[in-house]
Amino acid sequence: MDVKKLVDEIKKLTLVEAAELVKALEEEFGVSAAAMAVAAAPAAGGAAPAADAGPAKTDFDINLKDAGANKINVIKVVKEITGLGLGEAKALVDGAPKVIKEKVPAEEAKKIEAALKEAGATVELK
Repeated sequence: MDVKKLVDEIKKLTLVEAAELVKALEEEFGVSAAAMAVAAAPAAGGAAPAADAGPAKTDFDINLKDAGANKINVIKVVKEITGLGLGEAKALVDGAPKVIKEKVPAEEAKKIEAALKEAGATVELK
């Protein structure tokens, strides 16, 4: 199997398709992507979380701080993420800084953040 080719195919997925892929893999192998990320971090040289760090935040609000130079691309991503119509997504982007989605699970929030940043937006998870 050519891993690079597989990665290239995954990069072509939309955000929704990527979320469906993660869910299918979790169901197929009986694991969660979050658990795999935690298990892989120490193996990859990451530091183990401190015992007194307190509970990890599990839900995030996604705050669009700025649309950047590629506003049209950001509008498309916001439209896809929120399910809004084109005009509503545009109004949301034009109103930045603005929370575009609330109480999103950490894994999904990271994917949304990455998609928005790739489109050229400045994003903050709160």
